[in-house]
Amino acid sequence: MGQEIDSFRFTQNDFDQFRDRLRSETELLGDWFDQQRFSARAMVAGYEMEAWLIDAQAQPRSCNEAFLEKAHSDLLTTELAQFNIELNACPQHLEGQVFNRFQQGFEQNWQHCQSVAGELDARLLAIGILPTLHAEHLSMRNISNLKRYRALNDQVLRQREGRPFQLNINGQESLKTSHHDVMLEAVSTSLQIHLQTPFDQAVRYYNASIFLSAPMVAISTNSPFLFGRNLWAETRIPVFEQSVDVGGFSGAAHGPVHRVSFGTGYARESILECFNENLEHFPVLLPMLFDDEAARMKHVALHNGTIWRWNRPLIGFDDDGTPHIRIEHRVMSSGPSIVDNIANMAFFYGLVHYYAQHEIAPEKVIEFAQARDNFYTAARHGLGGRITWIDCERCSIRQLILNRLLEQAETGLNALNIDRGDIEFYLGIIQQRAEKQQTGADWQRAFISENAANMQTMTQTYYHNQQTGEPVHRWDLTSIV
Repeated sequence: MGQEIDSFRFTQNDFDQFRDRLRSETELLGDWFDQQRFSARAMVAGYEMEAWLIDAQAQPRSCNEAFLEKAHSDLLTTELAQFNIELNACPQHLEGQVFNRFQQGFEQNWQHCQSVAGELDARLLAIGILPTLHAEHLSMRNISNLKRYRALNDQVLRQREGRPFQLNINGQESLKTSHHDVMLEAVSTSLQIHLQTPFDQAVRYYNASIFLSAPMVAISTNSPFLFGRNLWAETRIPVFEQSVDVGGFSGAAHGPVHRVSFGTGYARESILECFNENLEHFPVLLPMLFDDEAARMKHVALHNGTIWRWNRPLIGFDDDGTPHIRIEHRVMSSGPSIVDNIANMAFFYGLVHYYAQHEIAPEKVIEFAQARDNFYTAARHGLGGRITWIDCERCSIRQLILNRLLEQAETGLNALNIDRGDIEFYLGIIQQRAEKQQTGADWQRAFISENAANMQTMTQTYYHNQQTGEPVHRWDLTSIV
């Protein structure tokens, strides 16, 4: 979805031609897998983080076009709504002081963004769901001024035959409402972690990413509120799944295959299985035709960008043009602080390497259906949830992290030759967050309860705390208002 398109008006011929090219590229991709033509280089890390533009009253500020023009940076791009942007990082080899380098680059980019936002009477905020958001903010007048977003809206509504989206979430409180366009998707902002893997190990890393989704979402919950309701610890998960509720072929919008989902299974033999599923089970949403040769995989990439698995495989290219496989781990909220984001990344990379290299593959022990149930339990209950793990039924997620996963993440990071200081510092943040049981979601809920505060006061205090740079486990419940 990062690619801009030339038009948002399409004919049946456009859809037919796109599907022909998509099939040809997918067949070529299959040849590459058979011939093992993919990069074997050492692992490369990267991330994207979505953020909110707000005003001094903590209300959404629709100015991303002016912001991006002033910021003038290749590391920044648009999102669906005019009050959202995305920050990107230059990829780094997963070794040495990689996390320290990521933090320095992140802080430099963030400070530049805050300075530019200030010139527009705006502020930049990293949080999963903006607590002050109201339904009226989610109108088409606030959609970003790019053709791909209007085309997405038109085509999703076309496939739904004009039926409105139904949002139905039961958490600590309940929310049931309907919406008539895809702007509901703008509710959710995330930290998306990328991992380029050697070709011969891609299946193990992909499956390990799926397996680890539950503890990763639990340790990073940061979106408990929507429209004033206290819902899931990570309400972003059900919101995103319901905000682009379009299924596969033959009227399967309410069947087992959805465009936003946990997926349909582990990879068995090859990551190619996901791209074959894309071709066979999902109708084309955006039939933009490219003149590039099939080997650039433009149609494969665009189609894959309209299918939002929580763990999504990507095809990219090294600097010398060699194709590579990346895994995009999409389960975590953005925020609460820069250092919290980097700590989340360190925890994930350590764990995924540990389990991908483990003698017994976790997918051989924990079935996919159980991994999926674990994920939704963790998103609903955060660190307070209980899941099934290897040699453990109904494990406390918090105790699992403290008693087992932190040590395993450390082992994984050591095996990657990560700097010892980086390991101790960033995993220390995860440990203290789990010990104090204070994620971003926990802090938001506690603040509202302690101060009998409204969402504006809480969000303004959250923004103030975020500006200090302190990790969320050190935030107190003092209101700044």
